Amino acid sequence: MAAKPAAAPVLDWSWNHTPATSAALVAGGAYALAATGSVTGLPPTHALMVAGAGAAAQSVADLVQHRPAGHIVARCAAWLTAGGWTASALADHTPLTWGMTGWWAAGTVAGMTLARGLVRAEETARTERHQRKLQKWANKQAGEWHERLHRLFRLEGHQVDGVRPWKGDVGYTVLVTLPSDTPELPADAVRKLAVDLRLPKGGGIQILDGETYGQTLIRVTAVDVLAQQIDLPDTPPDTTVTSIYDGIPIGLKPDAEEARIAVVDDCVLVVGQTGSGKTNTVNVANAGALRTNNTIVMHIDVTGAGISLPWLHSWAAEGTAGVPLIDWTADTVDEAHILCDTVIAGIGARKTGHQDRLTEDDKLTVTHDLPEVLVVVDEIAELPPTLLRKLDTIVNTGRAVRVRVLICGLRATQDVITAAMKKQSRGRVGMRVSDPEELSHLFPTGGARINPKSAPYKGCGFYSSPDADDVVSDPTAFKAYRITPKQIRALSVTYAERRPKLEDVFLDTEPGEYYASRWGRILPRLYKAGQLSPTTVPYTSGDTLYPPINPLTGIPITTATDPDNDNAPTPRTVATTTQEAARPEPTVGSDLLSTILAAARTTPTQAPATTNGGDDATVIQADFGRVIQQAGISENRPNPVPRLLADAHNAVVAAGGRMHTADLATVVEMDPLVLGTELGKLLREVNIERPGKGTVRAGKANESKPGYLAETLAAAIRAYNQRDGQ
Repeated sequence: MAAKPAAAPVLDWSWNHTPATSAALVAGGAYALAATGSVTGLPPTHALMVAGAGAAAQSVADLVQHRPAGHIVARCAAWLTAGGWTASALADHTPLTWGMTGWWAAGTVAGMTLARGLVRAEETARTERHQRKLQKWANKQAGEWHERLHRLFRLEGHQVDGVRPWKGDVGYTVLVTLPSDTPELPADAVRKLAVDLRLPKGGGIQILDGETYGQTLIRVTAVDVLAQQIDLPDTPPDTTVTSIYDGIPIGLKPDAEEARIAVVDDCVLVVGQTGSGKTNTVNVANAGALRTNNTIVMHIDVTGAGISLPWLHSWAAEGTAGVPLIDWTADTVDEAHILCDTVIAGIGARKTGHQDRLTEDDKLTVTHDLPEVLVVVDEIAELPPTLLRKLDTIVNTGRAVRVRVLICGLRATQDVITAAMKKQSRGRVGMRVSDPEELSHLFPTGGARINPKSAPYKGCGFYSSPDADDVVSDPTAFKAYRITPKQIRALSVTYAERRPKLEDVFLDTEPGEYYASRWGRILPRLYKAGQLSPTTVPYTSGDTLYPPINPLTGIPITTATDPDNDNAPTPRTVATTTQEAARPEPTVGSDLLSTILAAARTTPTQAPATTNGGDDATVIQADFGRVIQQAGISENRPNPVPRLLADAHNAVVAAGGRMHTADLATVVEMDPLVLGTELGKLLREVNIERPGKGTVRAGKANESKPGYLAETLAAAIRAYNQRDGQ
């Protein structure tokens, strides 16, 4: 892969000067004025006039900023000293002599030292004033709370130990030591305190146990943080390099503290109904992961790569980013299979290839040279079962080698999220929902005690994640940061320079051969001809590899042995990256299924005719055909597979592995409603369910409509054979 082109130099016009450098600049200006004025005959009075004006302006500025009188005098004296030296040099025409230069150097050093000392003293004084003001406020609040607790709950002997304000002035925490005869506040304390404080809508009271028995923390939320739109911070201090060990920030909690999710040891599950801000939250998580320099982000989004396109635009279309922010984008099911196969193989390769790094821990340490791989999966309900099983493998086996998955779905129910994904996802985010039962299902611990009305706004939700002690907190309300496409493009340029690369150990596998040409397969689908920037050329200039396709399941074969078909063809196909290059279509005859079933009815003593080559050998050895052969169906036994199911499977395979119901009805010459009803009965007969609520993306427009997958129909054919005594 070619190296990234060097970024163009950028001029920095900002005035980032320290007090010492500012004093040095003033001294340098005075010396330049004296040297130039002595040659041109500048009167000394001009220097005195400038110094006097500077001292007067400095005095006004210091008075406005309420600086101490001593500091004002010191600054004015510095101005007048510089002006006096300049006037003396102009009068004697001696600025370039050793004597005058020595006095100038001494004055410069003194001015720099004085400026640094004054600023440090002012910062100390400012901090002390703030602390005194804060202490005065805390003492006043402590007195009011002592009286309030006595008045509302008739407490005697209690003590208010302190009041600590929150960041952003949105609330505060009161630490109270209760008397031994009243170890806790009554059950209606929350309501009474909220009414007594006249808290606004969105505010609230939370009562927690302190560090010791008898201590109580009263958390007062005085401002409704969740109702505000909180833009993702993107100032220079907010875009510095971080580590994935710090967690990923996703928003603010009601106390204005940052909500973070941990993705080093655990997977993360994000669910939310349509319009809840789920996609925005996923993009905020993308921003947090991409801000680090030790994380590689991959995407699986077969609904059009919606979560990837904003992050790719600066690289693919504008050319302002030299590398793709998203390392791999699987925009189709086929590409997702290739990605998952590569990641699964990489997990195994890391386990064996990095044993020398496992010294102090049984898990790899993430670095820039050995980055974490975070696979972000959006709209998981659209994925077929075979792909979900591969994701389960990644979820179950990738923790020790730092390969984790962030899963996004509409609901956390079993029909959307697999059991392995939910079990291994200790980090959980539930966006706005309308049914409390969904939160209880997502958060088995503490979920029953949360109320969706506590996070009623768009972009609000609840989250729980392991803390520094690996303890999962109870679900906490939060408001997700708002990130815009404009922000994403700007951050893409900033974060591109720090992107790590996958190490050779991870990619030195059979599926890893398809990694280098991934963008040659993907970009022509995402962008039209002529839209791509020259920055994409290093990623698409080589040969583009397309794996062969299993003719029955329609799944790409990325290894020498197809797990779904031991006798599937293994040679890889290579195509150049011209616009006309396309993935090889499976070559399947219209009478494929009848040939397989006919071959399966041979007597056990009659060996199937096979050859070392030719289409017949490949067809007869197909996946579910092999299952039928192993069953030993007798010659006179009736065919257990319904004819409609066989014809439908044959048509879907010929169409590339997926087909809309209307198109399938045209092929089998049936009414679409009748076809859907009959095939539904046949699938339910053997307990086979269609993934994605029965919708598939197929056709030239890749639209999501009701349809069928070849693997679903093949599973039904296997089930009928097994039910018939297989």
